[in-house]
Amino acid sequence: MSKFKERLGKQGERLHQLLTDFDFIEAKLDAIGVQALIEDYDLARVSDVLLSEGQTQTLRLIQGAICDSAHVLDEDKTQLAGHLLGRLLDFELPEIQRMLEQAKHLKNSVWLRPLRGNLERPEEGCLRTLFGHTDSVTAVAIAPDGKTAISGSSDQTLKIWDIDSGRELRTLIGHTSSVTAVAIAPDGKTAISGSSDQTLKIWDIDSGRELRTLIGHSDSVTAVVIGPDGKTAISASKYTLRIWDITSGRTVRALTDLTNWVTGVAIAPDGKTVIYGSADTLKIWDISSGRTLRTLTDLTEFDDFGIAMAIAPSSKTVILDSGNRTLEVWHIDSGTKIRTLICHTWEISTVAIALDGKTAVWAEDNALTVWNIHRGTLIQALKGHSGSVNAVAIAPSGKIAISASSDNTLRIWDICSEGQLRTVTCYDYPVGAVAIAPNGKTAISASNSDCLTVWDIDSGKSLRTLDDNTGVVNKVAISPSGEIAVSCSGDRTLTVWQIDTGIALKTLYYQAQVNAVAIAPDGKTAVSALNSGTLKVWDTDSDRVLKTLTGHTGAVTAVAIAPDGKTVISASSDDTLKIWDINTGNELRTLTGHTDSVTAVAIPPDGLIAISASSDGTLKVWDINSEWDINSEIFSRILIGDTDWASEIFSRTLTGHTSGVTSVAIAPNGLIAVSGSSDNTLKVWDLLSGKEVASFSGEYGFECCAIAPDGVTVVAGDRSGRVHFLRLEGVSGGG
Repeated sequence: MSKFKERLGKQGERLHQLLTDFDFIEAKLDAIGVQALIEDYDLARVSDVLLSEGQTQTLRLIQGAICDSAHVLDEDKTQLAGHLLGRLLDFELPEIQRMLEQAKHLKNSVWLRPLRGNLERPEEGCLRTLFGHTDSVTAVAIAPDGKTAISGSSDQTLKIWDIDSGRELRTLIGHTSSVTAVAIAPDGKTAISGSSDQTLKIWDIDSGRELRTLIGHSDSVTAVVIGPDGKTAISASKYTLRIWDITSGRTVRALTDLTNWVTGVAIAPDGKTVIYGSADTLKIWDISSGRTLRTLTDLTEFDDFGIAMAIAPSSKTVILDSGNRTLEVWHIDSGTKIRTLICHTWEISTVAIALDGKTAVWAEDNALTVWNIHRGTLIQALKGHSGSVNAVAIAPSGKIAISASSDNTLRIWDICSEGQLRTVTCYDYPVGAVAIAPNGKTAISASNSDCLTVWDIDSGKSLRTLDDNTGVVNKVAISPSGEIAVSCSGDRTLTVWQIDTGIALKTLYYQAQVNAVAIAPDGKTAVSALNSGTLKVWDTDSDRVLKTLTGHTGAVTAVAIAPDGKTVISASSDDTLKIWDINTGNELRTLTGHTDSVTAVAIPPDGLIAISASSDGTLKVWDINSEWDINSEIFSRILIGDTDWASEIFSRTLTGHTSGVTSVAIAPNGLIAVSGSSDNTLKVWDLLSGKEVASFSGEYGFECCAIAPDGVTVVAGDRSGRVHFLRLEGVSGGG
């Protein structure tokens, strides 16, 4: 036995060395994929007793980081170094820091290196994120064995997932409209889905084959449940309930004379009664006779009953959303309210109860909260989705929950707790703008709250908060001197700040919301972009409006001033950009080509081109002196001084983002651009070739980005409120 332990110990030590070596991790990922790599760390646990506590913790943290990033690494293995750094930089364990040093130097390509821990730490957020749907995920159910989940989506498909690995096993296609509900039979072999195409479909889970279609509803199916015998299903659709025989697909009984919408339905464990909610009543219905056994009508406190409802497995307790941001626990037999649960900032969209009847999970906008029902106490607050949570299911073990969201993803959560409240780190407001001072040492971010934050770029630490606004801060600009910042706010004001002291020097008032502001190179002129479709040119010393620029037919969303201070370019929700003469106020030309709102515009120091970003998912490169955007061949000729290109103008568009592009910044050398998108990525572009050369995947949509004067430091803000500090590796500096 001692020789066996010695041999096991040597094997464990060797495995530990390999699994903390970045070169090995990268090679293994490339060779066998992310799930097999994760399983290697599970194998190392066999020898946990022979490893030190620090070694065991190191392996657990690295595995956790890889698990958290599995959905990204499945699609793009080159993200490994960036994600390990982003998740593990703050851990001081020697072996982790050694591995991260390897990660910094082993990549030879262009990439964005996190300068501080800017992603969720291992064991902090969800266990796994499931990507695959192309539209909002609307429903989710977990099989009785807890190993498989099925999701339904507005993309008209269902997907079957392996919960442990997060792998998509198969896609079920057949509905002609959004999938709105899904349920799994007790034997785990059959699933039933409901759709806004007014049908239900029965599926064989193992093969993914459609067994039959159930027709009878005359409106969207809103809910479906399966009885404990696996032979009966009940579906809800607006004012009707239908009981189905699953084997034959025949309607056994229909309740079609309801006067209010059915907002929730459940079958009791005995399979004999149905409980459903409608308007301000709760009804208990006998399946065999179709007779209403009991009606709870003493729910007069409810403003909008039925937004969310869940019934405990015992069928004795029901949780109802009162519509006033509280949940109420009711005893069904007695019709009395047991307690009220209060901890909400948003309306509740869905609720689920664990099989033990003690734990409930419900969604408030894009967050989940976990409660002990009996005690009425909050256990956990889980944040991570960037869109509203539409559905949640709890595994039979009561340890795992899966949420479905409008951000097109599902997330797997550990909802176990030892009685201690745990809140996943996440910030309150999206970061809508960021600007870097000319010295490259300081950045200012504007949050969708009412304040700005001043950051030290080297350390990534917050230096101070500028807080004197009464509305949401939209954008911020820093003067050429680096001493003054100007922010625009949703309260129709511009505020001028002294950066070093954080003092608000003055406030300018407008008659429309200000969406953006830019300061000219001389520091004497500023241009503000208004929601009314106009721009204001004003003197920064006297605060006097010099000119009003009119011409856009939609809100002006962004503005940039050319380096010579003579030209202004504005972007608008009318899908166009306009070039203006700042001295005369005349419109010089309109740039058309985007097919959706233009969200951002940037001009490099040479002033020859402009780059625009749009909600249509593209960026466009424009010659400021021409009304066309330009292709890479023409762009190359401009750079080498060949101006004989007028007859060869073609459209030039940068494509690669899979969702709206929110921001763009150009390096001082004019050869590199960085864009941020709601697809959760930052992309680096070689403007000479027009090609994407690097990408960094975050956990939330990026709202803004900026490049420091050194040409390699990137600061970006995302929808969670995080400010990311990254270094562009593999390129030369600003030059």
